[in-house]
Amino acid sequence: MSSNAGTLFRITTFGESHGGAVGVVVDGVLPGMELSEADIQPDLDRRRPGQSRLVTQRKETDTVEILSGVYNGLTLGTPIAMMVPNLDQQSGAYDDMADTYRPSHADYTTEAKYGLRAVAGGGRASARETIGRVAAAAIARKMLAQHGIKVLGWVSQVHETVAKVDADTVTLRQVEADPTRCPDPDAAARMTVAIEGARSDGDSLGGTVTCVARGVPAGLGEPVFDKLEADLAKAVMSLPATKGFEVGSGFSAITMTGREHNDQFVPGPDGHPHTVTNYSGGIQGGISNGETIVMRAAFKPTATIASEQQTVTRDNAPTTLSAKGRHDPCVLPRAVPMVEAAALLVLADHWLRQRALNQ
Repeated sequence: MSSNAGTLFRITTFGESHGGAVGVVVDGVLPGMELSEADIQPDLDRRRPGQSRLVTQRKETDTVEILSGVYNGLTLGTPIAMMVPNLDQQSGAYDDMADTYRPSHADYTTEAKYGLRAVAGGGRASARETIGRVAAAAIARKMLAQHGIKVLGWVSQVHETVAKVDADTVTLRQVEADPTRCPDPDAAARMTVAIEGARSDGDSLGGTVTCVARGVPAGLGEPVFDKLEADLAKAVMSLPATKGFEVGSGFSAITMTGREHNDQFVPGPDGHPHTVTNYSGGIQGGISNGETIVMRAAFKPTATIASEQQTVTRDNAPTTLSAKGRHDPCVLPRAVPMVEAAALLVLADHWLRQRALNQ
């Protein structure tokens, strides 16, 4: 099972949802950078379950421990291993699913590939696997911030409610002001009502996370197969429950003409060309152009729901299932730090690749 990603900034995640722990090994972190658990924990706190009534009520502190690669508060340049224990498993809630496949979940496909699966919590298919990605991305966040690169995501849509957000000015404080992580207060209120209604009805909702990367210099990304948006798409689409990815104008570009869509260049005050518009989303020809990178990720409604659904058993016999356990009625609030993590990991990797090219 592939569990790693990246070329120079490389991660390997490990652990199952209801195993003893989950975590990550990070290769490629430059030596001499100050690093402690306090740098990692804030991002994990944004991802953890039980943080509001809108998400799963599994009670986990998600407290990270750095096991290697740091000495006297400084990175050594050697692999950094981090671990988060699983403390609140309720594996008995999955007993009824041992011989039954949850609709639109990874149960059947995982078993078809490997011949067996970790029933409790979905194993590696659980969003709990992303703890390792978020922890590794916290290191990438600190490294990139030292070079003026900052990444921020927010919930821009839940079901039919679309937020109005200025991508150029939105702040982390605005995003974190509401449990939905939607910085539009009116839209956030409507999202809350919709999510709570879905939970009460034994159902779930999907939506969209928008993410921006500011301060990215021109030149990151590789032509052809390792284009920056291609690697961003792979990282985002490897997150659980993702179903769509866009950069810049995305699919709306088909409604525009070339004259309307082209980002015309003007001389910039910093001595570099800048664009009047940003339909390219900060990437042209697979390489960053110095403008803000803008991307969006679409998440499906949570697959595991309490409503009765038609399914089959391992013996291919028809049956019905009303899933038990604690599940997010909408993954969007907790998906924000996951999308940020995907962007941070890719940008850190390509930043190191560009640094190596210029040395």
